[in-house]
Amino acid sequence: MEKTALFTQLYKDYNSFKNLGISGRYIRQTDIQNLLDNLEEEFTVKKIGESVLGQPIHSIQFGNGSIKIFVWSQMHGNESTTTKAVFDLLNYVSINKDDALVKSFLTNCSFCIIPMLNPDGAQAYTRVNANNVDLNRDAQDLSQPESRILRKEFEKFQPDYCLNLHDQRTIFSAGNQPEPAVLSFLTPSMDKDRQIFPSRIKSMQLIANIASDLSDLLPGRMGRYDDAFNLNCTGDNFQSTQTPTILFEAGHYPGDYKREETRKYVFLALISVLKAISEESFKEIDYREYEQIPENQKLFNDIILRNAKTENGVVDIAIQYKEGVKDGKLMFLPEIEKIDPKITRFAHKEFSCENKKIEINEKSKAIENVVVNKITLNDIELPLKCE
Repeated sequence: MEKTALFTQLYKDYNSFKNLGISGRYIRQTDIQNLLDNLEEEFTVKKIGESVLGQPIHSIQFGNGSIKIFVWSQMHGNESTTTKAVFDLLNYVSINKDDALVKSFLTNCSFCIIPMLNPDGAQAYTRVNANNVDLNRDAQDLSQPESRILRKEFEKFQPDYCLNLHDQRTIFSAGNQPEPAVLSFLTPSMDKDRQIFPSRIKSMQLIANIASDLSDLLPGRMGRYDDAFNLNCTGDNFQSTQTPTILFEAGHYPGDYKREETRKYVFLALISVLKAISEESFKEIDYREYEQIPENQKLFNDIILRNAKTENGVVDIAIQYKEGVKDGKLMFLPEIEKIDPKITRFAHKEFSCENKKIEINEKSKAIENVVVNKITLNDIELPLKCE
């Protein structure tokens, strides 16, 4: 089967191995505990430490091969899409144990996965941990228990490859085109000069391979992050040990604020990288193809109203959803980010107001940094709620 055909088929078959026990954006430790318990017959699940607030942090190990792959997700608590994809991957491995591809994974590789590094941040739906520290800026100081747990597992496992799994905001485009970056990647720098050593070339080849494998499914919707060096960042820090490291960023698929569509593509990207590592097929790829992936730019708003008549005159109004948890539920609050005669950014949803009068929260004046409860255009309410 051709490479792209394989991934097209996996995409079509996705619902047969999607883990139905986890969904949405608000994923906490309590949401994955039953999933972890159900893994124990086929995978080795261990409690490897506790968070600041005493929540358990687990690792999942499987495979008998000599190539060691270390994976961690949700070191930022509000970035859960990759956690869902990890459990999809584990489901796929469990269901397809006799499949040649899965046999290759299990025979050639050994895995250590931390599905949720920051359970306190996940509970509070914040980027930081309970001490208000960004764990992805704590790789040198190791001031937090979660950072020390990650480092201890890294040193104990001694991986050949690292996969650092994250989410990115809806603002990112794949280059300067009106296409959202559904998936983005980075091979972190190893030093301030951004030198390309052999170990970094491997991660470049693997990312180029992902881009090739998913090219038919996500044309023009994959991006690449800037590789400015910061030794405090976990990926840069691990890469500096000459361990090939790949940053995954799950982004926005149009209309998919729950990121159930995006999780499919993260799953496929994981399959791509594991296949390439287990078969060592990535070594045939020119690493410079990585540099052909367009660099991410911040060119999107969630909503833009074009040519709206207000007390400010005829203007464009950019609205961005602010995420937060209230009463145990994730909320998306539309907030006016910018008012300008002409906003040049792209929008995930756009309204052409045609110089007609609008009212925001029953007022005819638009004000930046205000949460929008209601917008009417010629007395007709616009659908702004995030479904």
